Amino acid sequence: MTKDGRWLDMIGPDFSAATWRKSTRSGASNGGGGTHCVEVAHAGSFVGVRDSKHPAAGFAVAGATFDRFLALVKNDAVV
Repeated sequence: MTKDGRWLDMIGPDFSAATWRKSTRSGASNGGGGTHCVEVAHAGSFVGVRDSKHPAAGFAVAGATFDRFLALVKNDAVV
């Protein structure tokens, strides 16, 4: 926000042309095919994460950060 109270436009990765992929582990009872789907997409050096039911609301992280997160999940190190 500027000193006069105006919001600044945030510039971030552009996911408009990205291919979103659903997690194979999303869904009812982790069986996939359910209605609770997490989607990810790449845009440059960023990875976007969103809920398939609310695609306009999501977030982006640096690819290296997402890779580290996935490594922790795969090693069961996330609580």
